[in-house]
Amino acid sequence: MEYRRLGGSGARVSAYGLGTMMFGASGGQGPEEADRMVGLALDRGINLIDTADAYAGGESERILGQVLKGRRDQVFLATKFHMPTGPGPNDRGNSRLHIMRAVEASLSRLDTDHIDLYQVHRPDPDCDIDETLGALTDLVRQGKVRYIGTSAFPPELLVESAWTAEKRLRERFVAEQAQYSVLNRAVESGVLPTCRRLGMGVLVWSPLAGGWLTGKYRRGQEFPAGSRAAEQKVTVRFFSDSPENARKYDIVEQLEQLAESRGLSLLQLALAWVDTHPAITSTLLGPRTAAQLGGLLDAAGATLDAEALDLIDLLLPPGADTNPADLGYTPPWISDASRRRR
Repeated sequence: MEYRRLGGSGARVSAYGLGTMMFGASGGQGPEEADRMVGLALDRGINLIDTADAYAGGESERILGQVLKGRRDQVFLATKFHMPTGPGPNDRGNSRLHIMRAVEASLSRLDTDHIDLYQVHRPDPDCDIDETLGALTDLVRQGKVRYIGTSAFPPELLVESAWTAEKRLRERFVAEQAQYSVLNRAVESGVLPTCRRLGMGVLVWSPLAGGWLTGKYRRGQEFPAGSRAAEQKVTVRFFSDSPENARKYDIVEQLEQLAESRGLSLLQLALAWVDTHPAITSTLLGPRTAAQLGGLLDAAGATLDAEALDLIDLLLPPGADTNPADLGYTPPWISDASRRRR
């Protein structure tokens, strides 16, 4: 396993990390399977494990805390805050009030005295970034948090955060967690180059585009039982008759042909493509079983030649996205009509 510096920090994280969104979720892992997955991840050299307080209503953190007992020091532990964790108006967002409550709850569920990377799960347009950075800086100085990061931040907010940190003497974000795959390339136009310029690491989520790049979804065929598409088939993202998903089928079929011409599986091609970008620090894998994790790690490590990369650019140009519904964050300034009217 290769280890890379996390942005401008001195910490090193594995080129592949374990995402635990499915720990405790319906159809996901209970403590026993989670324990097997974490054990396998550590055996294969993974040291980065990522979760969030909103995953499975906090169960992901709670299960992860259980299975990390006795091996906490082997892990670079990352979690997030922002999403609703209760019914109250302050049970969400990026305010100092919520952050101070959220971190204590996460520390308790994770059964640890510190979080290695504490990430802002989404932007909060109603909260000044200085308030957020001020609270996170206090947590670093208290020893409860080692480093801070973001997720789904647009490039302009990454720049504002860096400027604010410098001018107000706050801790700087060391990493951005971004959605990135062959089918979802929107971050290439602004987020990835901004992170490189600011010296931030990038953690990738959904490198397989929710399963599209595993080859399990076929045009005209029923979704496999137990798959994410089968469970979410009424959503825009997996609705098979949409024009956006028709385009996905077209691209995936051509990607499979390209992979075969290089002696690779579609899975190998998808993982290799993400890891090829120089801005990427670590790719988070989100399998449902230890067996799936083993298969993903076996597929990791392939490389793509320049011609293959150029051919992929012809299928979906750099900075493009197959389906806007896949984006992890839509700014309220364009999603809420009231914010666009005087």
